[in-house]
Amino acid sequence: MTRDLAIGNGRLLINYDSHFCLADIYYPHVGKYIQTNFSPSRFGVWTNNRFSWIDDSRWIRELRYQQDTLVTAVKAIHPDLHLELEFADCVDFDRTLYIRKVTVRHLDQQPAEVRLFFHLDPYLYGVAIGDTFYYEPINRALIAYKDRCYIWLSGMTDQSFGLTSFATGLKHSWGQEGTWRDAEDGVLSGNPIVQGSVDGVGSLTLTLNELGEGVAYFWMAFGASYDEVEQLASDIRLRRPESFLQRTADYWRLWVTKREESFDALSPQVVNLYRRSLLITRTQIDEGGAIVAANDAEGLRFGRDTYSYVWPRDGALVARSLILAGYPEVTRPFFSFCARVIRPEGYLLHKYTSEGSPGSSWHPWIDAFGHPQLPIQEDETALVLYALWLFFDATRDVEFIKPFYRPLVKDIAEFLCRYRDPWSKLPLPSYDLWEERHGIHTFTVATVIAALEAASRFTQLFGEADLAQRYSQIANEIREAAMRHLYSSEHSRFARRAIHLPTPDRPAELDTTVDSSLAAIVSFDFLPLTDPRLLSTLRAVEERLWCQSSVGGVARYESDFYYRQVDDTQRVPGNPWPVCTLWLAEWYIARAQRLDDLATARKLLEWVCDRAFPSGTLAEQFHPETGQPLSVSPLTWSHAGFIAAVELYVRKEQLLAAAAPTKATMTTDNGVSTSLVTTEAVSKL
Repeated sequence: MTRDLAIGNGRLLINYDSHFCLADIYYPHVGKYIQTNFSPSRFGVWTNNRFSWIDDSRWIRELRYQQDTLVTAVKAIHPDLHLELEFADCVDFDRTLYIRKVTVRHLDQQPAEVRLFFHLDPYLYGVAIGDTFYYEPINRALIAYKDRCYIWLSGMTDQSFGLTSFATGLKHSWGQEGTWRDAEDGVLSGNPIVQGSVDGVGSLTLTLNELGEGVAYFWMAFGASYDEVEQLASDIRLRRPESFLQRTADYWRLWVTKREESFDALSPQVVNLYRRSLLITRTQIDEGGAIVAANDAEGLRFGRDTYSYVWPRDGALVARSLILAGYPEVTRPFFSFCARVIRPEGYLLHKYTSEGSPGSSWHPWIDAFGHPQLPIQEDETALVLYALWLFFDATRDVEFIKPFYRPLVKDIAEFLCRYRDPWSKLPLPSYDLWEERHGIHTFTVATVIAALEAASRFTQLFGEADLAQRYSQIANEIREAAMRHLYSSEHSRFARRAIHLPTPDRPAELDTTVDSSLAAIVSFDFLPLTDPRLLSTLRAVEERLWCQSSVGGVARYESDFYYRQVDDTQRVPGNPWPVCTLWLAEWYIARAQRLDDLATARKLLEWVCDRAFPSGTLAEQFHPETGQPLSVSPLTWSHAGFIAAVELYVRKEQLLAAAAPTKATMTTDNGVSTSLVTTEAVSKL
């Protein structure tokens, strides 16, 4: 089930599924540790001797956020109960506090008694072993704990402070489904403590006024000890929960609108998703620097692993987007994180946990013949250096760069120089950005060139002119090698990869599958935009990877198998991905010479908007026929890609608007007016 909403502050992250059940809790790091599991924590309502959980099909739900902030705006109507519930949930921007405000309205505007039930299903540190759940009578709260994770659950109405009733119990043992079943008669048992595999329910009784309205609050405090959560609960009692909701809403509105930027040429839909993408991206970043790919624990059901890791490539590209958007300060901890985890040899591994330990991996340390190899995707190392230059170029913060000059500039650059074939001058084989193939990939080569050029600029500024010249020379050698060995004259485009290194007696065997990552090389100044080899490659991406379906969008590559939904690979080469579609948009933005040339890029931005959930959340990919989200959501990379494309669009639009006005039409480079996306696909959406 998708994750439609995410709220967090860098230490505490909470996700909701499409039924508005609390699905995932991550604490004390974004992405680690998960304190829940497959079973959702439910919210229930009892009135007039009838009960319903929020995931009941009879609820009509609308899941959104309040405008430009990380506070939810969720409405749920149950016609049979004659109730409308309005939820405003947040994680405090500073403290590890979760607040829920529930406004209850009787559809017939009648007074009534309503009982609200907040169910918490903990799997502390990811496993339901040795947890304790108990009732604390002085503060009328429920507390779940194990080791250094404590969760305090309580609430209030305008008539009382603390839970009205409670129950704790066992789950998934001795035939018991869970304590949530105890709530369905509207009365909780009051069992005060339980250990092992446990869950609990706290309740508030709310008397609606003569207009049929009432307000209740629930909250959870997270800490490493009882004293810590008790102090947080005291803060709520002193300041009241509404103040935390309001200050959090104000903080994020200020954060996301801190820059005055002109979006006049873009639709409100695009602007809203741009700001929502900034906010959602921020929820996926741990305060220790980890930029996590996604935190949708639903993947645990299938592969017993998740996307809750730091891929240095994803992190670097997210950092690029935030720097473009004017938030370089958010990326500082990421570079500190990379400096902590980088190998002494100057390379980064496949992925890492939020705490900085190596993550799970499927890249072997030997090749098919038993020879040693590095289990890396070289682009991940290169892109961190590339992103660091973007940070420095935006901030000119020499003091910040100083401790990273050795590990993230010189050590990486030296590794990239060493990790080359002496004859062909190409980088040695590594895994591709999709983590599926070994070889010498055009995308990877482009990132290595960009990184070495960044290193050249850094070392020039730091007074090491000889190194600057060396890095620049090697970048040029690799670019020339790519022209010789990765370009297919037969297909008039760059190959996705060379399967093996070329030798004087044996040219490289090329994998000429059209891959959307070939469009991404535009971002790294691999070749001039007017170079016919680049143009023919990008045209192939556009023509061969646009899904000829009612949904459209760009697939990863021809005959993509990942989450495949349609067998007709000629018509639908794979599922459409926002990231891949946005790479095509970046190409149209980069090559635009007149304002009218930006029309296709705008349509591609609108295509992404049309795929977003009502909340603004973007998944990794979508069903090519129905448009339903597939794989994880939200995917941080999807949102970062949208941020970058909007920023590049605005800059290019301003640049072109400042030029002398001319009558413009969109033409291809040979003068023929048309493109597949412009006239045949996007125009139909």
